[in-house]
Amino acid sequence: MLFFASARDAAGRSRARIATPDGTTVGEMADRLAEAFGPDLGALMARCALWVNGDPATSATVLHEGDEIAVLPPVSGG
Repeated sequence: MLFFASARDAAGRSRARIATPDGTTVGEMADRLAEAFGPDLGALMARCALWVNGDPATSATVLHEGDEIAVLPPVSGG
């Protein structure tokens, strides 16, 4: 699990290892992250993009053992 930018700040770390049984969906994983790392990350998760093994994922994407998940918060410019 990789956290970037404000997701890294909310989680308090840039990497984490979280057991994901085969068949867990990205949506279920997002809920687990909110529970594991607290309300700040939980509030941010609804706006984050999640990527699995370098590809964009939807909440229905099924995870498998060894998948790398990246949490990418929205980016603002200026």
